[in-house]
Amino acid sequence: MPIATPDEYAEMLDKAKAGGFAYPAVNVSSSQTLNAVLQGLAEAGSDGIIQVTTGGADYFAGHTVKARATGALAFAAFAHEVAKNYSVKVALHTDHCPEPALADFVMPLIAASEEEVKAGRNPIFQSHMWDGSAIPLDDNLRIAEDMLKRTKAINAILEVEIGVVGGEEDGVSHDINEHLYTTLDDAIKTVEALGLGENGRYMAALTFGNVHGVYKPGNVKLRPELLKEIQDGLAAKYGHGPKPLDLVFHGGSGSTDAEIAEAVANGVVKMNIDTDTQYAFTRSIAGSMFTGYEGVLKIDGEVGNKKQYDPRAWGKVAETAMAARVVEATQQLGSAGHSSK
Repeated sequence: MPIATPDEYAEMLDKAKAGGFAYPAVNVSSSQTLNAVLQGLAEAGSDGIIQVTTGGADYFAGHTVKARATGALAFAAFAHEVAKNYSVKVALHTDHCPEPALADFVMPLIAASEEEVKAGRNPIFQSHMWDGSAIPLDDNLRIAEDMLKRTKAINAILEVEIGVVGGEEDGVSHDINEHLYTTLDDAIKTVEALGLGENGRYMAALTFGNVHGVYKPGNVKLRPELLKEIQDGLAAKYGHGPKPLDLVFHGGSGSTDAEIAEAVANGVVKMNIDTDTQYAFTRSIAGSMFTGYEGVLKIDGEVGNKKQYDPRAWGKVAETAMAARVVEATQQLGSAGHSSK
């Protein structure tokens, strides 16, 4: 199927919220990892979201060039073409864009989509994230207000981060401390600034102790019940249904099935997955190299085995391993079997 249209993407999110499940949003940085996500979603019979960060976009453009807007557009063009061959629907998203990267990442992409929409076509990306977690909330929301006007005009969705996700992802890092928990007051400020859909649709990455990366047990204290407290507080104040916000779960690697299920039950419709799929991809390559090193390497004057060191040989193994982790994610989130076919 082709990439989801804006209306189809909105329907995907509505379906997830009504059905009590969430979509995996998987970060990619190459055609191989993108293909792996499509393979996994297709095997699971799940629609999903494929996303790229500033660092991933830099890599798509060429690691010595680091032209992230160019890389993101190349990612999108490739995805739009190859997604046609799969039986599931996917949306394209730009992940974590801090303030210093707005000018050379998200803003040029929104401008490119504005030109597409003027020509009667759909936006290139279906959603964009603005990560204002490093600046005061008032400044975060001021920038979000301006961005929401532009994303609304192209029928795209904005994602905002309210609170702080600990750990590090592509140069965006925060300490693990009390700031990892969004408050109801923070959420009320967000609604007062952005509305509840009337000013444009947005998703909110509220923080409830989540941390990017992988940490040993005990270092991360998730409080998914906080999401319910915030949703209930907003519903009581604004009378806008039981779960007013579309929520995003960042930093979910290593979370238990119970923690994920509780977060989804409290309104999470999108869960970001990066660390686990990176590991699945690279671990399989390491396994291929270690077990087949006599064929991969030219040892003791031998010529090796071209069929083993051909990048397609170990690449297929890596893509399949990453796809398997994507399938597992759809099962954890409940999206398996929920495709638009």
